[in-house]
Amino acid sequence: MVENGTAKTRQAFQVSIDVAPQGGSKCFDDDGRLKRTGTVWTASAHIITAVIGSGVLSLAWAIAQLGWIAGPAVMILFSFVTYYTSTLLAACYRSGDPFTGKRNYTYMDAVRSNLGGFKVKICGLVQYVNLFGVAIGYTIAASISMMAVQKSNCIHKTGSKDDCKMNGDVYIVAFGIAEIVFSQIPDFDQLWWLSIVAAVMSFTYSTIGLGLGVAQTIENKRIGGSLTGITVGAVVDSQIVTETQKVWRSFQALGDIAFAYSYSMILIEIQDTLKAPPSEAKTMKKATFISVIVTSFFYMLCGCFGYSAFGDSSPGNLLTGFGFYKPYWLLDLANVAIVVHLVGAYQVYCQPLFSFIEKTASDRFPESDFVNKDIEVPIPGLRSPYQLNFFRLVWRTIFVIITTVISMLLPFFGGVVGLLGALGFWPLTVYFPVEMYISQKRIPKWSTKWVCLHMLSVACLFISLAAAAGSIADIIDQLRNYKPFAVTL
Repeated sequence: MVENGTAKTRQAFQVSIDVAPQGGSKCFDDDGRLKRTGTVWTASAHIITAVIGSGVLSLAWAIAQLGWIAGPAVMILFSFVTYYTSTLLAACYRSGDPFTGKRNYTYMDAVRSNLGGFKVKICGLVQYVNLFGVAIGYTIAASISMMAVQKSNCIHKTGSKDDCKMNGDVYIVAFGIAEIVFSQIPDFDQLWWLSIVAAVMSFTYSTIGLGLGVAQTIENKRIGGSLTGITVGAVVDSQIVTETQKVWRSFQALGDIAFAYSYSMILIEIQDTLKAPPSEAKTMKKATFISVIVTSFFYMLCGCFGYSAFGDSSPGNLLTGFGFYKPYWLLDLANVAIVVHLVGAYQVYCQPLFSFIEKTASDRFPESDFVNKDIEVPIPGLRSPYQLNFFRLVWRTIFVIITTVISMLLPFFGGVVGLLGALGFWPLTVYFPVEMYISQKRIPKWSTKWVCLHMLSVACLFISLAAAAGSIADIIDQLRNYKPFAVTL
């Protein structure tokens, strides 16, 4: 091992610093950093990895709460809002000129440049708490899918699901160990291969879920569900649905759909990997369009055919709720694909938080070798040695351990998914992009565009509040039978 006494220049996910421009250098960008190599396709892969996650599996349940009219309509609405506000956010990557203006390397940088003040701290708090929550949600989802593989094999052998009770703690720990290893990948740029693998896996299990839904609908010889969703008085999960529960379930469905489209919190960081020309905003707008179209197509098909197959009985997780039992090997393949995808998605979401903490520590302790020194570790098969940083090793390992323990304490997949969607949707997907765009473009107060943008923001705020209320109600209901360290399926 060869010690490198100077701190490594990290390329992605860092708070902005002033670096001397390098003109027309072939090796460096205008900010003095190594040439970025990202394209519309790598950006699309990152977005799809982040978006088509475990949220797609709860869409059939969400549509079941809303019905054939409101369900698809809400999905289309969220896709439009996500695309539109993402283009507003992408326009804020550079301050001033879209080609030569100062770069904003992170979401917080963009808020600092365009809004400043106390809003920067609020943005950072919401963004990083949400990223932390996503890590917990993905850990829970991965463990449930691993349990589902074991349970489907058990049902195949015994013929009865009553004899196949599973405990997921060991799977949560296994997922945590895998994330400790992958979390040592230093920067987002080096995650491109993991994002591509994860994107392929997301299409794999989404396609399997879609195919099973279509097959079940054909077998039923009818289209399940109703125009208004689950009816009051219906028996679901051995409980009679009351009017109050109908309202809370509908609100939670909004949160589930919002979570399925959530990726704005890492958009700026993805955009910072793109090469130019063309302008990063133009490339990101195209990548966003491709990603939203692809994900919306899959979401609509998976959600609608899942609802068509099971009607009011649509499970909260299409592939682990055991609406399907056969073919068991196909379910196993789908759930393995989910786990592989979530390994990558966990890293994509956590990189901004990792880099923020590491940059903060580096600024606070600039003379510390523990924080700043990298050690070159030759690894057979790799062109360049791995840059081992002890602070990164310790801090990221502790982070994964914390999310793993909390996942064992709070195994509420549906409630957690809805709450995360609700908490992140309005501030990160709508409010800050709208406010930054208004500030950067100097849109006159009370002009038509100013009023319309604020009407959009206020409407989405009410949707988020309703979704949060529904998800909290679901979590409170599940706490009645709560047992810590007892994740079961």
